Amino acid sequence: MRSAILGFAGGVALLQMQGQLQSWELHAGLLVLALLLLLIGWCLVRGKRNAGVRKGLRVSLFLLAGGGAGFAWGGLMAQHYLDDALAPAWEGRDVTVIGTIDGLPGQFERGVRFNFKVEQALAQGGEVPQLPSRLALSWYSTAAGNAAIDAAPDTVAIVPAPPAAALPLIQPGERWQLTVRLKRAHGNANPHGFDYEVWMLERQLRATGSVRPDQQLPVKNQRLDAFVWSPSSAVAYARNWLRARIVAALPGQPYAGVIVALVVGDQRAIERDDWTIFTRTGVGHLVAISGLHIAMVAGLFAALVSFLWRRSFFTGAQLPLLLPAPKVAVLAGLAAAFGYAVLAGWGIPAQRTFYMLAVVGLSYWAGRVTPISTIMALALAVVLLFDPWALLWPGFWLSFGTVTIILYASAGRVGNDALMELPVASKAQRQRRFMAWRTLWRKLRSGAYTQYSVTLGLLPLTMLLFGQYSLVSPLANGVAIPLMTLLVVPLSLLGSVLPAPLSLWCLQLAHDLIAWLSVWLGWLSSQPFAVWYAPLPAPWMFAVALGGTLLLLAPRGWPVRWLGWFGWLPLLLNAPTAPPDGQMQVTALDVGQGMALLVETPHHRLLYDTGPSYGPGVGADAGSRAIMPYLLARGIDHLDVVVVSHSDSDHAGGLLSVLAGVKVDKVFSSMPLDHRLVQASPNHQRCLAGQEWRWDGAEFRMLYPVQPLYDGDKWTSNARSCLLKVTLGKQAMLFPGDIEAVQEDQLVNSAAVTDLHASVLVAPHHGSGSSSTVPFLQAVKPQLVLFQMGYRNRFNHPKPEIVTRYQELGIRTLRSDDAGAITINFNRQTVDAETYRQSHVRYWYGQ
Repeated sequence: MRSAILGFAGGVALLQMQGQLQSWELHAGLLVLALLLLLIGWCLVRGKRNAGVRKGLRVSLFLLAGGGAGFAWGGLMAQHYLDDALAPAWEGRDVTVIGTIDGLPGQFERGVRFNFKVEQALAQGGEVPQLPSRLALSWYSTAAGNAAIDAAPDTVAIVPAPPAAALPLIQPGERWQLTVRLKRAHGNANPHGFDYEVWMLERQLRATGSVRPDQQLPVKNQRLDAFVWSPSSAVAYARNWLRARIVAALPGQPYAGVIVALVVGDQRAIERDDWTIFTRTGVGHLVAISGLHIAMVAGLFAALVSFLWRRSFFTGAQLPLLLPAPKVAVLAGLAAAFGYAVLAGWGIPAQRTFYMLAVVGLSYWAGRVTPISTIMALALAVVLLFDPWALLWPGFWLSFGTVTIILYASAGRVGNDALMELPVASKAQRQRRFMAWRTLWRKLRSGAYTQYSVTLGLLPLTMLLFGQYSLVSPLANGVAIPLMTLLVVPLSLLGSVLPAPLSLWCLQLAHDLIAWLSVWLGWLSSQPFAVWYAPLPAPWMFAVALGGTLLLLAPRGWPVRWLGWFGWLPLLLNAPTAPPDGQMQVTALDVGQGMALLVETPHHRLLYDTGPSYGPGVGADAGSRAIMPYLLARGIDHLDVVVVSHSDSDHAGGLLSVLAGVKVDKVFSSMPLDHRLVQASPNHQRCLAGQEWRWDGAEFRMLYPVQPLYDGDKWTSNARSCLLKVTLGKQAMLFPGDIEAVQEDQLVNSAAVTDLHASVLVAPHHGSGSSSTVPFLQAVKPQLVLFQMGYRNRFNHPKPEIVTRYQELGIRTLRSDDAGAITINFNRQTVDAETYRQSHVRYWYGQ
């Protein structure tokens, strides 16, 4: 069975790497064939002749059948979810829908976000809209906020009151009639970036949109029912009630969001700075509802019920005669684990823990002893059966990997510990005290060894997933694990349900403990050695490091375990990649409606623009969500130059995040000298025509703006955009920022600018109608133009007539909303372009 489950997981993983799904019929037929193979493999168990051959054949059949079943099942699930889609004809049109608020609404500075379960789509002009069953909606507090936003969700506040009187209070389970404007689920596609599209697919959210303001509608948005009962609505209502109690008990407290996360699994209110500290110290798993928390709650409830059940004789009920106390305790523990996991949002760690506890409980009730490997395998199978996309997320691998490492590292040590736990009869009081201290020392030593094993065991996997590892995590977790598990979590749970004033005391104490812990974690995080950064390792590096780690954690008596340290050498020596000598690489990142391009020569790097700001929240910008993940995954911790073309937020919005994340030697920009971003920039210098420098054979020359543009306030920030030309041999690339027709005419007719020709051009002003004039394009003569803009952006960039103009001139066009990140490789003679959505094609892209 375990081999079949491993094959099933492999089949699911193989499916997620496909660029296109097969037909329903093919997946269904493959599933039937896989089940037949499983049946044949099961029949081979019963024979006794040629047992070794039978076993090998059975394992092979189970692996093959499990792989086929996983591939087929995942394909059927994916096709079912993809079919529930928004018809392209209904993108950008107002649609009136009736449905219920699904899940926990989350408020942010400009409004509220919530999921909406569609019950009915009202006909529009005789047509019935083809809509998905669930939508991700935003309701902004002003009409201006209802413009389309090309961004991931902003930081969400936990305050339950709406941010403006114009917005009603949205509650789970309510039925509403809303007029919305929708678009298909679409996210930025960058190497090593967050895949928003598959995240939406996994949650069966197949369209995003905004609620239209009442003043623009003939029929206003209206609440139809206060509550519509369903299991999911009841759970969401309970979670919302608990969240509201915690917020009311801890008004304005800095770590109220952490308490909310521990009780109901809603992490959106945790401040970004706190998340940074938790990540750098390796305790992020304790802030979320982890398997350790689920198991602890289950154990407490099981112990309580067992205690009460055994003592029911005193009531005359004699319940243990009807059902043994241990079996009742198992049921109570499972019920508590399920309830807590559901309230927590049913994440992967919660699922894994509940399924493992369920297998153990069923085995106990059946009177069977189930190997821990079988328990793990069954939990893995159930997780992937209900959520084939779970293995795409780091939490899946860290959750199962942690348990696997603990079990592996404890092999060969349990026996010795068991001998030490044998009771000692007829000992004097002094000897009993000695044994008590000995037992305490043994447990401390066992806990320390477990933390040591997890620290070493997860290092290769953590480097593969994140490219960074917290070196202070043993110190942080050594304090945080017992504090959070034994005190903070129980106090938080009790405080969320007890009546006042007991609830206030419990929640305040839990908050104070977290505040005290944060002081310790903050000090650890501030140390320069707190985190080790390195490029994401190649698969062979990970395999060698994992093998060395397993050798280090092998049972006692295993020969030459110390050789395992050498398996880490590839990780330790892994260095950032760079273009070969004589070449240059430009990566145009997909940042939505904005610009961000990384220019790399063999020994230097320049970032042109830092992408947009997605909202007023700290870190809600392209710098933290697109640029920094890419740089850190590549192991890049230093930029020689950052050029911010002008002060518009779609070009300068991510600058602070970049400056905080990597070392920057110099910043060029056309922003006013008193601008707050200029004040934060190291070695700031204004862009001026005539500035130039050379790196590794590549020539960098600033062609615009000229000094008169800085005199007075006549010119807009677009007009002062820094225009940079980078030349390598016979090839060049032009970065024009947001210059418009006037500036293009000045460049074409300027005596100071003798050569505008470039093989590659970044479309001026994202392809707006006020730029890309014919004389300018004839002077540049590009072979390729890049449009960096957001999907269905409110400016309608690039304008259709501009795209047509480029095509009529025989210029190849690439769009970031269609291609994702675009990588251009230059050598002295040729230019090659590669798009991320083509090189990393997945079946959910564009669906």
